Amino acid sequence: MKFKNDKLVGDFWGGLAAMLVALPSAIAFGVTIYAAIGPSYAGLGALAGILGATALGLVAPALGGTNRLITAPCAPAAAVLSAFAIELVQHGVAAPSIVLMLTALGLVSGLVQILLGFMGIGSLIKYIPFPVVSGYLTGVGLIIIGSQIPKFLGVPGGTAWWRALISPELWQWQSALIGAVTAGVMITAPMLTRVVPAAILGLLAGVLSYFGLATVDESLWVIADNKLIIGPLGGTASSMFEAITGRWQEIGELKLSQIGSLLGTAFTLAVLLSIDTLKTAVVLDALTRSRHDSNRELIAQGLGNVASACAGGMPGAGQMGATLVNLASGGQTRVSGVVEGVLSLIAFLALGAFIAWIPVGALAGILIVVGIRMIDRHSLHLLESPWTLMDFIVIVVVVAVAVGYSLIAASGVGVALAMFLFIREQLSSTVIRRKMDGGSRFSKRVRLRKDMAILEKEGYQSVILELQGGLFFGTKDQLYTALEPELGKRKYIVLDMRRVQSVDVTAVHLLSQIRDSLIERDAFLIFSSLSHTLPNGRNIAEFFDQMELTSMTDHVKVFGQLDDAVEWVEDQILDQGQGMAPTAEITALELKDLELFKDHKEETLIDLEAALQRRSLVKDEKVYSFGDPGNELYLIRKGAVRITLPSPVEEGGHHSLTYGRGDFFGGMAFLSQMTRLNDATALEDTELFVLQREQFEVLREEHKRLACTLVEELAKVLALRLRYADKELMAMQE
Repeated sequence: MKFKNDKLVGDFWGGLAAMLVALPSAIAFGVTIYAAIGPSYAGLGALAGILGATALGLVAPALGGTNRLITAPCAPAAAVLSAFAIELVQHGVAAPSIVLMLTALGLVSGLVQILLGFMGIGSLIKYIPFPVVSGYLTGVGLIIIGSQIPKFLGVPGGTAWWRALISPELWQWQSALIGAVTAGVMITAPMLTRVVPAAILGLLAGVLSYFGLATVDESLWVIADNKLIIGPLGGTASSMFEAITGRWQEIGELKLSQIGSLLGTAFTLAVLLSIDTLKTAVVLDALTRSRHDSNRELIAQGLGNVASACAGGMPGAGQMGATLVNLASGGQTRVSGVVEGVLSLIAFLALGAFIAWIPVGALAGILIVVGIRMIDRHSLHLLESPWTLMDFIVIVVVVAVAVGYSLIAASGVGVALAMFLFIREQLSSTVIRRKMDGGSRFSKRVRLRKDMAILEKEGYQSVILELQGGLFFGTKDQLYTALEPELGKRKYIVLDMRRVQSVDVTAVHLLSQIRDSLIERDAFLIFSSLSHTLPNGRNIAEFFDQMELTSMTDHVKVFGQLDDAVEWVEDQILDQGQGMAPTAEITALELKDLELFKDHKEETLIDLEAALQRRSLVKDEKVYSFGDPGNELYLIRKGAVRITLPSPVEEGGHHSLTYGRGDFFGGMAFLSQMTRLNDATALEDTELFVLQREQFEVLREEHKRLACTLVEELAKVLALRLRYADKELMAMQE
C-alpha cells in the first residue's frame, strides 16, 4: 500500500510541475494562433490554449499506454494553425468563420490520428528520416520566432516580422522591455535553480515588469483596449460553458467545400503531432527502459485532440519539455498526465481574472526562446563530412519550403528527398559482396588428393557470387555487369542469396535472361539460401517460383546452403573428369585401394590390415560424440561421414566437414591423444576400417617402419587440408 501511495504522491508532484511548464506555453500558443485573426481574439486564444491543456491532459493519458507522457498544446500545432489563420485572413474570410475553421481543423486532425493508429501507421511514422524531422522542427521554430517578433516589439497586428524589425518607429518599448526580461529570465533561470520551471519564472518576471511599468504609467492599469496584455477571458465555469456551446451552435454555417479544403492541412498537422508525440515517447522509453505502444498512443492522442476541439481548445501532442519535467519531479504512471489536466482546469477557474493581465510581450518572449531551442543547431556538423552533405541539404530545403511556403509543402518535399537519398544510397552500394573462382572455394566435403587436383585444374568451370542488399531496378545494371563476363566461359554460375534484403520484378527478369543464355550453352544457374523471408515478408523461393525463374528447366538448381551448391558442382566436375556414371554401383574399398596407401606394396600392409577392425554403420548412426576419447582413427571404405560442431542456435549442430569414400577422419585427436571436439555421424550406410590406439602402439613396437610411414602419410594429408583451407581464407578476404 505504501508503494502505491508513493506512486500517487510522485504523480501529483510530477503533474503539478508539468502543468507549470505546459500551461504558460499553451496560453502563448493559443494567443499566437487567435491573435492572427485580430487583437480582440487574443483572449479567446488564451482560453483555447487552457482548454486544450485541460482536455488533452484528461483524455490522452487516460487512454494512452505511455507512463509519464504529458500531452498539451505544442509548437507544431501553433505554427500550422497560425499560418492557416493568416491565410484565411488574407482571403477575406470572416473572423467567426475562421474560429470555426480552426475548431474543425483540430477535430479532423484528431480523427486522422485515430485512423492512423487503427491502420498501424504508428509503427512507421518513427521511421521518417532524421533530416526530414530536423528540417520540420527547425522550420517550425523559425515560423514561431517570425510570428512572435511583431508581438515582442508591440507593432500593429498583420505586420510582417522583417518589416517590424526595420520599422523602429512602430515599436512599443514597453512590450519589447517586458519580452526581453521574460526571455532573459527564462534563459538564465536553469543556471540558478531547477526547482521552479524556467517558463514560470520568465512569465512571473514579465508580469512583474509590466506592473513595474504601470507604476509610472497609469494607463497600463486599464484592461479595456489594452494591447499590451491578453485581455479578459471570462474565467468562470458559466462563461467557459458558453464559449464551448456557442461555437458549436455556429458549426452548421461551415460549408462542405470548406471542410474539404481542410483535409490537406489536417493530414499534415496530424502527421506533425504524431511525430512530435512518438519522438517524445521514444526518448521516454530510453530514459525509463520501457516500451510504448505507438498505435495505441496515436489513437489516444487523436481522441484527445477530438475532445480538445469539441471543448473549443487547440490541438496538441506529447510535449518533450513538460514530459521530462514530470519525470524529474517524480511522475511514474499515466495518472501524472491526468493530474496535469485537472490542475490546468483548476488554474483556469481560479486564476482566470489574473490571466487577463499577462503581457503579450511576455508570452512572445517565452515562445521566441522555445522557437530558438527547436532549431537543430547540431545539424551544422553534417557540413563537416562530404558523406553527410546531402543530408544537410535536405534539412535546408525542408526548412526553406516550410518558412517560405508552408509546412504542408515541406512535408511532401521532405518525403520526396528522403526517397531520393534512399535510392542514391542503394545505387552507391555494391550488390556483389564477394566473387570467387571455383578453384579457390571448396565445399565442406573433404576430397582425396587426386580429386582436389582435378577441382583445382577445372575450377574455371564455376564461379560463385555472394550477393547482398537490394536487387531492384536501380542495381540491375550493376548485377548484369558482374555476370556478363562469366556467361561465355562458365558452366556453373552459383548465386548465394543469403544476404539479399529485397528483390523486385526487374531483377527477376534479368535473372531469367541470364538463365536463358546459360541454357543455350548447356550451362547451369545455381541458387543457394533462397528459402529465407525478406524484411518485407516476402519469401524469395516462393517469389522465384511464382515468376517461373526456378521452375520449368533442369538447368536451374536450388540448394539450401552455399556449401551444398558447391558440393553439387564439385560432384559434376569430378564425374566428368573421372568418366564415372553417377549411377554406377559403389563397392567397399580394401586397404590397398585407399589413397593413403596407394604407393605401398600389398605385402607391406598385411600387418596393418591385421591391426584394423571392420565396422559397419547405418545411416544417422553416431561414430563418436563430443567429449569422447580420441583413441581411434577411421578409414572410410564406403559411404560418408558428417562432422558437426555443437551449436546452441543450429539444430543438430553446425556442419563443419564431410568425409567420403577413400578418406580418413579423426586424425588430429588420434595423433594428439586428446578428446573429441565434434560429433561424427554416418550420412548413409557406411563401412569403416578402425585403428585403435592400443593396436597402433603394438604396431609401433613390432613394425616401427610401418608405424612411421602411417604417421607420415597422415601428416601429409592433414597438411594438404590446411593448405586448401588457407587458400580459401585468402580468397574470401579478397
